[in-house]
Formats: sequence, structure tokens, C-alpha cells
Amino acid sequence: MSERVAVVGAGKMGEALLSGLLRAGRVAADLLITARRPERATELVDRYGVVAVSNSSAAERADTLVLTVKPQDMAALLAELGPVLTPDRLVVSLAAGIPTGFVERRLADGTPVVRVMSNTPVLVDQAMSVLSAGAHAGEEHLVRTEALLAPVGQVLRVPEAQQDAVTALSGSGPAYFFYLVEAMTDAGILLGLPRKVAHDLIVQTAIGAAVMLRDSGEHPVALREAVTSPAGTTINAIRELENHGVRAALLAALEAARDRSRELAGGHE
Repeated sequence: MSERVAVVGAGKMGEALLSGLLRAGRVAADLLITARRPERATELVDRYGVVAVSNSSAAERADTLVLTVKPQDMAALLAELGPVLTPDRLVVSLAAGIPTGFVERRLADGTPVVRVMSNTPVLVDQAMSVLSAGAHAGEEHLVRTEALLAPVGQVLRVPEAQQDAVTALSGSGPAYFFYLVEAMTDAGILLGLPRKVAHDLIVQTAIGAAVMLRDSGEHPVALREAVTSPAGTTINAIRELENHGVRAALLAALEAARDRSRELAGGHE
């Protein structure tokens, strides 16, 4: 018998996961969805052929529930799921900043909960998803969660205590790269290039650099040094980046993001 999965609160992230599961060979009839708005549920049913149900029905019928609601909506959702969800179900939470303990206390004792921090490249099957086991989640539950997330990107495991750092580094990470591309595109315009030319140059350069980092096995310092010839253009640019404290600014920025993640998590203890 195949596993029945419910994507609860299927917004953009939930839909991206849903489409990835279908591409990975999951049967639409085994995929349940819930949505706040009836028209959203109808849209997903028409697009993917999945089954729309209520939250309580999802709790009764699914083997695995993937919670993709916003963090501020999690308490209300768990109040709805708690009375009907039995501890033989696996609960996977994708809500940022919500500790597993917050979820566990609102469900039947012994319910396995896995916390996941993913990021927006899930929309193009290039997510970085990082999971942590709750008090009642064992190896089997982690493997099942990895199988759910693998179709939409890479998957890592970390202790839950590291999830705030993960949020700062990869959860928010795409925004840093978009910010950098925006700034470099503006620089290209300043240097006399048309906006589209500058944009295309930077985007392809970013893709190429990322593939080299992933596939070469080289340390980023070695890859940077390969581009940096003595008294050349690159070393002059890097000198200016160092003079303006770009490295220190990045360290401070990620610490600030980590600290904010801790604050948000603290409100859901």
C-alpha cells in the first residue's frame, strides 16, 4: 500500500512540493490537499488531479501531513488537527521558526514531528531543505521526510538547535544573492551597459560560478584565486570590497538574521 500524503495549507511552497512529488512518480490519488480558500483548492485539483479535503479529514486519511501554513496560522491549525490526529501519523512542518516542541504539545503524545527549513528555489526544484527530528521522530521518519523533499532539491539533516543558523544562511539566503545581482546589475549600467545586457551577464556568471562550486570540489578561495591575477582587474575590485567591509557586513547581516529567527522561535515555545 502506497503512502498517502496530505499537503496542508497548500500555498506556493505547498504547490511546489506537490508538483515535485508528482514528477517523482507519486500517484495523484494518494495526494491530498487542503486550502483556506475553496477556489484555491479547486485550482489545485484541476491542475494536478489531486484530492481536496478538509484539515480534519486530512488528519484522518493521510499517513504523512506536510504543514505548509504560515507560522502565525500554525496554532489554529494544530487546534483543529489535534483532536483527530493519531500518533501513528508523521507530521512534517515547513513553518519557519516553529519548534517541534510547539507542534508536539498540541498533538497526541508520541506523534513524530520533523521540522524543515526550505527556501524559495523549491519553485524550480533547486531548494535547500534542512530537516531536524523532534522528540518522537526516528530514522524511519527522517528517511520518509527526505523522500518527500528530494524531488525539489537537496536535503540535509541538522540538530534542531542549528535551525536558526540554517534560516539565516539558506532560508533567507536567496534574498542575499538577489540583492547582490541587483547591485551588480546597477554597477553594469553605471559602467555603460544596457540593463538587459548587464542582467544577463550577471545571471549567467552566477549560475556558472555556482555550478563550479558544486561540482569542482575546490574550496571557494582556490576558485577565486584562479580568477585573480597579479595586479589585475579582479584584485583591484576585491581590494575595494575589503576596504568597504563587505565581508564584515555579511557576517553581521547573517548574525542579525539568526538573532531574529531566535526571537520568532521564542514566541512559539
